[in-house]
Amino acid sequence: MRYAISGDSDFIQKIKASEFSGYVHSIFNRTVNIQSLENGELYTVACQEIDNGPNTLVIQVERFNTINLSVNDQVYTENNFLHIANKLTIAVDKAALWESILPEYPQKVEILNRNSTKMRDYIDHYGIGGGMKKSNHPTTPFEIELSRLLEERTGLLLTELFNNRHSEAIEKASKLIGLGPGLTPSGDDFLVGLFTILNLPKSPTHPLKDFCLEVVKLAKPLTNEISYMAMQKASIGKVRESIISLIHSILYGTEEDLILSLNKVLKIGSSSGTDIALGILAGLEANKIAGGKV
Repeated sequence: MRYAISGDSDFIQKIKASEFSGYVHSIFNRTVNIQSLENGELYTVACQEIDNGPNTLVIQVERFNTINLSVNDQVYTENNFLHIANKLTIAVDKAALWESILPEYPQKVEILNRNSTKMRDYIDHYGIGGGMKKSNHPTTPFEIELSRLLEERTGLLLTELFNNRHSEAIEKASKLIGLGPGLTPSGDDFLVGLFTILNLPKSPTHPLKDFCLEVVKLAKPLTNEISYMAMQKASIGKVRESIISLIHSILYGTEEDLILSLNKVLKIGSSSGTDIALGILAGLEANKIAGGKV
């Protein structure tokens, strides 16, 4: 038996109420994804080095490759325990409850403006290339063309968004979905960052949060289920703890706070963290433009 350290409060409540069942969807060294039979969403059991996130349970285990789990293993709940077949039992009774809550957009933006400039400079120097950030040394014509498409389609989306042409922006956003390398393609990760900022309470772009929902309606057949779930959650302001910490640092933190939290996000995936961070910066720029029009 393993113990849950922390987890999404709704997920833990479902387990405690024995209202969760499903099957193993996919297995990685640090995470196991479970398809829920109740609502069709993906839920994640993560090793102890992973941060909290929507639909995620963090447990006392270093890696999952030492546990003989298989895709399609039955998952069920009983008496505060989550069972994966007869191979893994997880107790949640002592787990800390976590919720994804975004900080409010500040009334005064001096700190935000200073930190967003520092963040862009830091990504220019230390961000991972090959996705939304161009690689300094592309190796194939495919990589060069992919980089060109990401840059072009991102620019078209932001132009429409900045000019309040929402139906056109939705169409341009759909062209980013599924585009790019990685399990979560770069275009998807960029949209996760952008959606997160558009959901910030009291921000100039908060009325655009419905744009996120409209884009997600188009997303499911265009990308894989894991990436789709990240976008679907971000469209309602539900993202990983490390992303929330970064946004709080941008809005209210010192330069030291910013760099510490930014480095944690940049370590997500291969280029995923950089792609998300650039989406965050695009959302902040949208807020600056929208704020200037108020």
